[in-house]
Amino acid sequence: MAQIEIDGSPADAARVAALGLLNYGHFTTLRVEAGRVRGLALHMERLVRDCRALFAAELDPAKVRERIRAVLPADGAPVIVRVTVYDPELGLERPSGPAVPRVLVTTRPAPAAAPGPLRVRTVAYVRETPEVKHVGLFGLIRHRRSAQLDGYDDALLTDPAGRVTEGATWNTGFFDGRRLVWPEGPSLPGVTAALLAGAYGGAQGREPVDATGLGRFEAAFAVNAGVGVRPVAAVDGFRFDPAHPVLAELRAAYEEVATDLV
Repeated sequence: MAQIEIDGSPADAARVAALGLLNYGHFTTLRVEAGRVRGLALHMERLVRDCRALFAAELDPAKVRERIRAVLPADGAPVIVRVTVYDPELGLERPSGPAVPRVLVTTRPAPAAAPGPLRVRTVAYVRETPEVKHVGLFGLIRHRRSAQLDGYDDALLTDPAGRVTEGATWNTGFFDGRRLVWPEGPSLPGVTAALLAGAYGGAQGREPVDATGLGRFEAAFAVNAGVGVRPVAAVDGFRFDPAHPVLAELRAAYEEVATDLV
């Protein structure tokens, strides 16, 4: 059963509506199982950093963790927790007023099984303020919806020069037979991508990845906190092996990342 709380109390309609109407805030998403999370410190650092960027305000990570603990299932079942930081008192006419950010915490059941490989298409789109995980998801959802209506699973974003940057709600990487290649460009610095880059023992690097030159890669993958490592089977007309051995290595490396108690 989903839980929704604001600053530790049941969410009321007026304050939730304020988030939908103004759509100004930031968030992070965590997979929590038995009260434990991979990359907890990185998630907290993101929330603190983005709160300073959007509200010029300080956020107490200890209180955020307390809010998360309060909504976790007693049986330790895996859940996806989203922590959203916003100020329901900010107005559309004068959002420059002093901000008092509130913490909205929601949960939903984690996927019971790993999702299948993705088939995606590229779209020229760069998120506004891409370094911040903000709640402005209109462009991402529009491109995901359009891709799905045309028979794809999702959208892969490119910059104005046609270089791959990130997925709609995930980071991406490629394997060229010798090393991992992480695309260089405007994108969200993902927690899961950072954990995987630190855990993987093979060669890797960051470089520009031209969307028209993906044929040089043997494997491609998507990463985020909700699913971990997910194969990408196709990008536009390029095909990749969704059972490539490197994908099993990446999943194993990610599974070995230590978890922290919330």
